[in-house]
Amino acid sequence: MPQNDRYVFVYNQTKETFLALQVEIADSVLGRLVGLLGRRSLKPGSGVWIVPSNAIHTIGMLFTFDVVLIDKDFKVVGVRELLRPFSVTRPNFRAESVLELPAHTIYRSRTEVGDQLMIERYEPGKDGQPKPVEESPELTSSHS
Repeated sequence: MPQNDRYVFVYNQTKETFLALQVEIADSVLGRLVGLLGRRSLKPGSGVWIVPSNAIHTIGMLFTFDVVLIDKDFKVVGVRELLRPFSVTRPNFRAESVLELPAHTIYRSRTEVGDQLMIERYEPGKDGQPKPVEESPELTSSHS
């Protein structure tokens, strides 16, 4: 079972909408390399946060998904909706990390370039719903 400290939730403060409640952090060499490879889909409310990254590929992927590129201050600097398998995105040199989210997440959350995101760790509360945890240094520091 995955550790809770390896997951974050992503909230769009500008639009007051959630992008995802359980996003896996991929901040190791292996985690960034694997990303979504081997998965058949992303469950609603889930995703992968690739840190650091400013571009991705979908070679070997089996499904379409959305991509949000964010800078060190968690501001959206790029979006790609419905990215198909066997694609490669161009590097966005303002991006420090990339969120891979289920298809239609960008549309449903109304996320666009310039929006401010909040990304925080969580731990399940007594009712099983996420409850924020105090920010950890790895989530608030610059990802170089």
